[in-house]
Amino acid sequence: MRKEWLETDYYAELGVAKNAEQKDIKKAFRKLARDHHPDANEGNPEAETKFKKINQAHEVLGDAETRKEYDHARDMGTFVGGPQGAQQYVRVEDLFAGQGAGGGSPFDAFSGERLSDLFSRSTRRPQAGQDVATDLSLTFHESLSGVTKQLNIDGNTVKVKIPIGVDDETRIRLKGKGGPGAHGGPPGDAFVTVHVSEHPLFARSGRNLGITVPISFVEAALGAEIDVPTLEGSVRLRIPAGTRTGKTFRVSERGVATTKARGDLLVTVGVSVPTNLTEKQRDSLEELRENGFDDNPRAHLGV
Repeated sequence: MRKEWLETDYYAELGVAKNAEQKDIKKAFRKLARDHHPDANEGNPEAETKFKKINQAHEVLGDAETRKEYDHARDMGTFVGGPQGAQQYVRVEDLFAGQGAGGGSPFDAFSGERLSDLFSRSTRRPQAGQDVATDLSLTFHESLSGVTKQLNIDGNTVKVKIPIGVDDETRIRLKGKGGPGAHGGPPGDAFVTVHVSEHPLFARSGRNLGITVPISFVEAALGAEIDVPTLEGSVRLRIPAGTRTGKTFRVSERGVATTKARGDLLVTVGVSVPTNLTEKQRDSLEELRENGFDDNPRAHLGV
């Protein structure tokens, strides 16, 4: 049980209701973190203080199990040492409203001991530091190659090594880079959520990349070999005769390389219909239709 749990309303820090869903807590935290991040508020000590508070609030409320413990502690109170080592149950609101268990003074409940002394006695034990959370934005190519970035975490400059192929929304743990411990306790950890920008051509799904490539009507009907862009130059892809629009081809090991493996490139073709036909081209298509080339693609629909 941490003393700050009893003293701090973390729901108020994030501006959410006590019955808020986990997704709403995360959404509120991310907005506040962006607004009050030290990098965006250089020279503003109030923003830095607020940033630390919302990180502390998210560390407790962002984890469902820790949130349950926090809610229980706030609702039910805590056990503290009484006279001759006895355990007495005191409600949190009684402690901080100046009303002890049974309606008397808080000093009566503990044989004249000051409330601050009781907390001090329990907090002299080694305590781990607070975990903190922050965000890091990367370009698409930075996420593929792996980079080292510097972040301001809890007032300290920390180097963060990003592994190759890191995906969007990946959470990286930096052990011992959080808040300092108390009374010889270990420091907390820092958790960095990575946000990767989109690529103008490729869509990512895990280690695989996807791209849509247009082909002409003639290429689809007769077959062809076409050039397809990849992350490293281009590759030749064979299009079989009679390929339909929406067909997807797999190009092995042309996706994202990670520390474990490399993904594939998934190429989806779309037939491009010409809009500006010459008179000769139009005559050729009409001749094909007259010769029965234009079969009914809707026959299976019964219409």
